Amino acid sequence: MIYYITGGTRSGKSSYAQKLALSLSDHPVYLATARKWDDDFKQRIKRHQEDRDERWENIEEEKHPSQVKLRGRVVVLDCVTLWLTNFFSDTKYNVDETLKLIKNEFDKLAGVDATWIIISNEIGMGMHADTEIGRKFADLQGWINQHIAEKADKAVFMVSGIPLNLK
Repeated sequence: MIYYITGGTRSGKSSYAQKLALSLSDHPVYLATARKWDDDFKQRIKRHQEDRDERWENIEEEKHPSQVKLRGRVVVLDCVTLWLTNFFSDTKYNVDETLKLIKNEFDKLAGVDATWIIISNEIGMGMHADTEIGRKFADLQGWINQHIAEKADKAVFMVSGIPLNLK
């Protein structure tokens, strides 16, 4: 089962995903894809960790979540945008290679017998990026979001903390 949750920044995606996970399991997994890029980001990670209690198992995996042993578990993957950033950075901003790698990894992940709650961002709904790399990233985000949404069993769009069911 794949739940796909998307929306803008601070739209309530993580809170919604965590509540959903706890409704499905007493001991869900929080699978973080973030890299600790700088001190500000370390603080963001710490704040997210403090949102979860002892019921959660926290795992960090920047690029290959399909390799983590999660069969039969309820897993919140947070988030596709940071996961995509890791591939984009590591490929030296090669759009085609990034898209190929992340789609391949997602397809492997989707084959793992687990309940996936996948969080992403709709960055293309905001301002148009003023740099070439920003525009390329927004395109990549849209393409991987479409790929995940197509394969998801359920899709939710978060707006101001309110879930809108897409499928």
